[in-house]
Amino acid sequence: MERLIYRRLRLQIIGLTLVVAITPLVLLGGAIYNQFERAHEARIEDQMRLLANSQSSVVDVFLRERTNLLGILVERHSFDEMSRQEFLERLFETLNRRSDMLGLVDLGVIDASGLHVSYVGPFNLKGFNYEQQPWFSEVMAKGKYVSDVYMGFRLFPHIIIAVRGRTGEHQWILRATIDLEMLNQMVRTAQAGRMGDAFIVNQNGVYQTQPRFDGQILEGSGMDPKRFSQGVTTVSKDSSGRVTYYYAGSWLKSKNWLLVIRQRTDDEVGGLVHTRNTAVTIVALGVLAIVITTVFIAHIVVRHLAAVQKELDAMSAQLVQADKMAALGKMATGIAHEINNPLAVIGEKAGWMKDLLEEEEFRQSPNAEEYFSAVAKIEEHVERARKITHNMLGFARRMEPRLDDVEINRVVDQTIELLANHARTNNINIHKRYHPSLPVIASDHAKLQQVMLNLINNAIDAIGSNGNIEVATALEDNRILVSVKDDGPGIPKEYQRNIFDPFFTTKANGRGTGLGLSISYSIIEKLGGTITFESEPGKGTIFRVNLPVVLPEKK
Repeated sequence: MERLIYRRLRLQIIGLTLVVAITPLVLLGGAIYNQFERAHEARIEDQMRLLANSQSSVVDVFLRERTNLLGILVERHSFDEMSRQEFLERLFETLNRRSDMLGLVDLGVIDASGLHVSYVGPFNLKGFNYEQQPWFSEVMAKGKYVSDVYMGFRLFPHIIIAVRGRTGEHQWILRATIDLEMLNQMVRTAQAGRMGDAFIVNQNGVYQTQPRFDGQILEGSGMDPKRFSQGVTTVSKDSSGRVTYYYAGSWLKSKNWLLVIRQRTDDEVGGLVHTRNTAVTIVALGVLAIVITTVFIAHIVVRHLAAVQKELDAMSAQLVQADKMAALGKMATGIAHEINNPLAVIGEKAGWMKDLLEEEEFRQSPNAEEYFSAVAKIEEHVERARKITHNMLGFARRMEPRLDDVEINRVVDQTIELLANHARTNNINIHKRYHPSLPVIASDHAKLQQVMLNLINNAIDAIGSNGNIEVATALEDNRILVSVKDDGPGIPKEYQRNIFDPFFTTKANGRGTGLGLSISYSIIEKLGGTITFESEPGKGTIFRVNLPVVLPEKK
């Protein structure tokens, strides 16, 4: 019946705990995933908008810095200086040496008639006339110009930046070619994921940088740039078959170019699927962990309840035994008092008999020596009986703790004397090794004697028969040490952690209550000391009592 009750309790604990723990976890996991799915699209748009805006700003800064650089050069240097080939070469070398990231492919000076009067770069463009080029008249009219990508005299896609200079009434142009590959690399840093793309188109939708996938520079992109609003970063979504694209477009401020970020949703959805699978895995592992933990804890709880019930039963029996021991202590006190009275009479009569033997007629008796010897024996055993009853009173007395002037060596001697007969009966030798000059301390004489009695008696019980006990005292660092060492079987390691627990005993049933060491520990702790032990199975045990030296005048 008891096992059935515990089994039913275990199942109830498991069922209730699983319902309470798993239901919120599953509901929370579903709610989090739904919320994440709804926020996923908004997050993609925000990221693309931020990426397009920031990258267009980078390209803007790139073009503006180089335009400003050419503007500074035409302000600081005259046409005569810049038209000299040697000067232009030194200037170009200086610019590229000071900045590896400047990205200038060449540098040229063009006069008001469109003639290329000086040139530094990989192409032989000196002497070409640009008067008929559309950008030439625009530079002369507006002062600066950034071209779209075009072929030109080089027959190679390139971008130029041209700035008008003025020396007196004379106008001229400083023109530079920008490294298109540097611009391509700058734009490509905005590509995200496996299928992400980033590129620039002009206002007609023609590629100005190389896209990652389909298309080439100067080819039409098929996009309508007008769908992207001027002055803001616009995000749109296109579906083509099973593939959906997000587009984020941001117009450059320094040039009518549109920087486009393109992202396929299946690339991003892969992350969503991974997140979903991860969430499901985490929830599943959490549920599994909860189930295992619940079953384990329920098993432990029920087993602990069963163990507690057994311990309660054992403690009830031990408390009954403790009551018996308390009653025995009271009885011992009464017996000691009752024995003291006849001992006093016997001692008095033995003294009277000794006085009678001193008279002349008794001295003449042939048995006088035998009489004297008998009286001496009576007095000796009366004194021994008095010591025993005195020690019984000291042990059995139940008084409030009080401080006495205590000589530790004497307390140990009294305890050994009380147990000496018990030790001799079991052929156990008690060896004493005392410090010769221990100070008298303020402590509780009766309580210390109770502790010593417990320790020495436990040593005798541990040995059983035919062994040795060494009781030693010492003085170290203003503290008194008392050790009780036996050569018994030692304490098993699995029992050592519980040795000071109440009602824990290694003795056979009926031979111990398990209170001795627990009470001793409490007594020493209240007296400001410590009690420790070392034990090795098969080699014996040593208990050490460490007491503070409290001088009697300071008690």
